Amino acid sequence: MTSRVPAFPGRSAPARVDWSPVPTLNRAQTNAMKELLRIAPVIDELGRVFDEAGHEIFLVGGSVRDALLGSLGADLDFTTSALPDETEALLKRFTPTTWAIGKEYGTIGAIRRSEGVEWQIEVTTFRADVYRDDSRKPEVAFGDSIDGDLVRRDFTVNAMAINVATKAFVDPYGGLDDLADGILRTPSTPEISFSDDPLRMLRAARFASRLGFTVAPEVVAAMADMADRIDIVSVERIQAELTGLLLTDEPREGLDLLVRTGLAERFLPELPALKLEIDEHAHHKDVYEHSLTVLDQAIALEKARGHEPDIVNRLAALLHDIGKPATRRFEGSKVTFHHHDVVGAKLITKRLKALSYPTHVVKSVAKLTDLHLRFHGYSDGAWSDAAVRRYVRDAGGELERLHILTRADCTTRNRQRATRLRRAYEELEWRIDELASQEELAALRPHLDGTQIMEVLGIKPGREVGEAYAFLLEHRTEHGPVPEDEAVLLLRDWWAARNA
Repeated sequence: MTSRVPAFPGRSAPARVDWSPVPTLNRAQTNAMKELLRIAPVIDELGRVFDEAGHEIFLVGGSVRDALLGSLGADLDFTTSALPDETEALLKRFTPTTWAIGKEYGTIGAIRRSEGVEWQIEVTTFRADVYRDDSRKPEVAFGDSIDGDLVRRDFTVNAMAINVATKAFVDPYGGLDDLADGILRTPSTPEISFSDDPLRMLRAARFASRLGFTVAPEVVAAMADMADRIDIVSVERIQAELTGLLLTDEPREGLDLLVRTGLAERFLPELPALKLEIDEHAHHKDVYEHSLTVLDQAIALEKARGHEPDIVNRLAALLHDIGKPATRRFEGSKVTFHHHDVVGAKLITKRLKALSYPTHVVKSVAKLTDLHLRFHGYSDGAWSDAAVRRYVRDAGGELERLHILTRADCTTRNRQRATRLRRAYEELEWRIDELASQEELAALRPHLDGTQIMEVLGIKPGREVGEAYAFLLEHRTEHGPVPEDEAVLLLRDWWAARNA
């Protein structure tokens, strides 16, 4: 059903019209009116270009949802009756900056600068994509109507459109009501929707976290029943959805939904494996819940310390304890997880590589996992300056992330213990800052560089230079900086002893 709402009046001329909201509009419609007024200089002209060529064009999907929520950005999504070649030609009339990277999927992109804003525009031909049982990529098919396009979208709140030429509001599947109720439902049955594109099951988790919406019971049931269907989706698409979920402000609900429905088991089995059974004496905490809490706390610290959302921080917080199931041992009345940091770093490397994360992300998350217990030696007793330097040296470029992970890893309900750990880490950070101001700890290097080492010892590049470099770095870590002439004497004495 296509409904025409008075709040979105049509127009017959390019002149501006009064889109001021009327008192009877609900909040969502009022938001949409304001957002449409803001983007009018762009969409009015775009609508004329397509309308004059005899084609329909609609603002669609997330752009309409965000307009209704009052949070529309500068990225605008449209769908059209025009085929890709026609769309490309029409967009070139609209702006000189276009690209056709997604043309095989029916999408043409463009940039339009207007009134100081750079608008990112994507226009896609009406779609009718489906997955086949043995396919990892959707088969692209073009549709012939807006209703047919919308029924193939993931959720009703993303299956609304606005005709750019007439301003008619198109909502055949009740997306506006679901948006108001905070419900995620599929336009067709969940079984049909998830069969067409199984990745939508992961999107349900991402949108649940991003929007704070409740996933409808029938959708959750279908996710559980069809979890194995995700196996046909490419790992790159799965990784992109997982990353998008983790970078939301509150990913806990989405992650828990993936675990409850069995989806996480298909691509991140180490996460549900953290749901360790509590031993009969209840001497260890639920590692799964602990990990979600660490993630919550890491996100809060990330914000408090002025950082943008960081996938390395988020992955490290969520997965830092994934070595525990493999290392759990019962020793009398105690449960131990010896070396779970080392084991976890190896498991993380294997899993994140399998998920096609970039090498630098894999290495950083593994390193943080390997180091996440290091601080506890400090909390048990004072460290020497050498130990502090070694902590900074081993952390390298991950020091700030290690600060966040270590602080977030304190989830004890014992207030005295929590206070002691917090104060101990504050002291460690203070000592790092003090030493850094004295010794340039951020760039902890040996007293002499490789060129100087070769000059002093009269040797060529090779293994001996690396050994000398390691000796001087260790001395620098243990004893702090020394003058260059003293460093030369140290190096010569070491060289003589080595070759004695």
